[in-house]
Amino acid sequence: MLRRRLLTLAAMLALAAGLSALSPNDTAAAEKFIIVQSTTSTQNSGLFDFILPKFTKKTGIEVRVVAVGTGQAIKNAANGDGDVLLVHAKPAEEKFVAAGEGVKRFDVMYNDFIIVGPEKDPAGVAGMKDVKAALKKIAGAQAPFASRGDDSGTHKKEQSLWKATGVDVAKASGGWYRETGSGMGATLNTAVGMGAYALTDRATWIAFKNKGNFKIAVEGDKDLFNQYGVILVNPKKHGNVKATEGQAFIDWLIGAEGQAAIAAYKRNGEQLFFPNGPGAKPS
Repeated sequence: MLRRRLLTLAAMLALAAGLSALSPNDTAAAEKFIIVQSTTSTQNSGLFDFILPKFTKKTGIEVRVVAVGTGQAIKNAANGDGDVLLVHAKPAEEKFVAAGEGVKRFDVMYNDFIIVGPEKDPAGVAGMKDVKAALKKIAGAQAPFASRGDDSGTHKKEQSLWKATGVDVAKASGGWYRETGSGMGATLNTAVGMGAYALTDRATWIAFKNKGNFKIAVEGDKDLFNQYGVILVNPKKHGNVKATEGQAFIDWLIGAEGQAAIAAYKRNGEQLFFPNGPGAKPS
């Protein structure tokens, strides 16, 4: 026991000595990072793993991502637990800025939502382009539907679509309509496991490996457009925000280099996100 205590003490002293030996420049470099509150889709798709090292190499600023649902990301940012917010629920983002929690919102990129489902297609919606008509058919057939139910950007979009159809999914909760309370990957796993339809962003679906016999059933409706935005958390409201570093990241992301990096990211030859920030190259 005594030997273990001595070894522990020695390790602590060595660590302290190592820290004290750091030069001011080394210490500054170790602290040169920002926290980005973002969504599971940007993380699970592999986009951040592809683009963030490019930004860090150019600036020396490390980016640490907290990947949660959009609703939770916005709450975290409103609590000052982050420097930058990057999500996909434009009305909620604009409300965040209007409340003084964020400085300014910028478009970054877009893709689209799709409805995926089992090959047997019990509701007969495969190939449909009208998402609201497809949802009505799913509800009419009481075919299983897996919802994230987590206030994410995807969940917000899904709820707005159900509302537009006039279908009250709250009454169906626990029956044919199942809420997972989970991220997109976990919800897709649930959908595949129970043979249920699900709304997902295309990037997550492309990167998702457990597709089973599932296919894209509904796509191509303009109402399935999926826009992402980026916002600097207001440093006047939250004194801990690293405004200089956070703005540097935003400027890079919406500038020519960041937009080109987004466009270059592909999985299985498919482009997952399409840049439309100020620095995007005209298509």
